[in-house]
Amino acid sequence: MFSDKNKDKGTASDLTKEQNKIAQGTVFKGTIESQGSFRIEGKVIGNITTPGKIVVGKTGYIEGEIDCANADFEGQFTGELKVKSLLTLRSTAKIEGDVFTDKLSIEPGAVFNATCSMKGAVKSLNDDAHKSKKQKGQSA
Repeated sequence: MFSDKNKDKGTASDLTKEQNKIAQGTVFKGTIESQGSFRIEGKVIGNITTPGKIVVGKTGYIEGEIDCANADFEGQFTGELKVKSLLTLRSTAKIEGDVFTDKLSIEPGAVFNATCSMKGAVKSLNDDAHKSKKQKGQSA
């Protein structure tokens, strides 16, 4: 009647609803891979990968690579940013680097010093990587 198998069902989808937080005053160096969303109020030097949403508060700072479904920035980012759906930059956001997203929303006052590719750019990057690997394998 009560088994461990029933507890495991839906666990992966429930994880994307979980909220991880890096608080103000915290410095994290390294790679983060999670099924849950993130709120960053501190400083992250490294890479973040999640199928969820990343929210960077006013005191948040990220230097590295981000790969996520959606992102909402009030703080600062430097590096490569891959957002599969919507990237929102609030008026206090400061973004520098390379940005790949499907949709982009920028409030007046935001600083956006980046190269930006849109319209399925994130999906096409993965497709191009697979094509080039196949071509290398065929030519050898």
